[in-house]
Amino acid sequence: MKILTMGVEEEFVLVDRATRAPVNRAPEVIRRAGRELGPQLQTEFFNAQVEICTQATASRRDLRDELSRLRAAVGAAARDVHCVPIASGTPVLPPGEPLTVTDTERYRLMARHFASLVTRPDGVARDDGLVCGCHVHVGTLDRGRALALAQHMRPWLPVLQALAANSPYARGHDTGYQSRRAVEHARWPTVGPTPVLDEPRYLAHVARLVEDGTLLDDRMVYWHARPSEHVPTLEIRVADTNADLDTVVLLAILVRGLAATLLARVDADVPPPPVPGPTLLRAHRLAALQGITGNGLDPVDGRERPAAELLDDLFALARPGLDFAGDTDWAWEQWERIRADGGGAARQRAVFHRHRRFGAVVDALAAATTGS
Repeated sequence: MKILTMGVEEEFVLVDRATRAPVNRAPEVIRRAGRELGPQLQTEFFNAQVEICTQATASRRDLRDELSRLRAAVGAAARDVHCVPIASGTPVLPPGEPLTVTDTERYRLMARHFASLVTRPDGVARDDGLVCGCHVHVGTLDRGRALALAQHMRPWLPVLQALAANSPYARGHDTGYQSRRAVEHARWPTVGPTPVLDEPRYLAHVARLVEDGTLLDDRMVYWHARPSEHVPTLEIRVADTNADLDTVVLLAILVRGLAATLLARVDADVPPPPVPGPTLLRAHRLAALQGITGNGLDPVDGRERPAAELLDDLFALARPGLDFAGDTDWAWEQWERIRADGGGAARQRAVFHRHRRFGAVVDALAAATTGS
């Protein structure tokens, strides 16, 4: 077995320090923090968002340290323009001003091509499109191997989605979901489970989607697990962004541990488990609705079972990869903490129930995101 490298991309909402509402200040934040972070700080679709990207690393500790450093630098730059980054899958409060699309050629083209997803009939940007995810990369993998690994991992991705659920509130109301982001993001084409495709069929399939206008380019393949087109990795795209840093690191090492374990099956030409598409979609819907607090679908037989038990099963499956990287004890401690205290969605709701103010939820998220 080989220790795979991993990397994390985190998207944050920028909110005004006084109103706690999303604001279009990403250009100023990036201009300031970009001097230190360079390409590790990037734009997102809306000017009320920024994204940080770690370097690839084999070390859990190095990953955590880098995420902490990147978050702190973004937080310092944001304070200079009277805002703060928060890590939540959806903004807790509605925007304080009409959202604006980031001024790049690609984002302008996306806004025109997918106008119904981006703007209301009156021409103002839809604020339900402002969502923030956390994406985990594992590598190094060529495209064919990444696709094969995605087929083996996809039954377990709803379990990881449930673990990372962190968007119960959106635009000033309780959505009833643990991860509302998953629902709102799913309006975009190709968001969903990875199709069962080998490399030649993948290339042909994506080419057809681009040719018929479903996608602008291959970078718009938004499957829950996809081969990255800019780095040699498999990218897992099911998680909400989380303010709790250890939750993010836990997600990354679970993805890596599961990938390392399942690669042995890929390399032995073991066929992936035949999970029907409708079953996978239902599993993801349950994960979005109930997170780790309710039931999920068993990846093997499709029965409803407590989501916490499914996390235990995922740990058991990923154990060889976790053991090999020296991550098992730390990962289990974090899972026991989350099991006892609740995940991101539960923490947001606990703050609201304590203070009865959405502003308090934003404040708690801001403090946890940047450690200030």
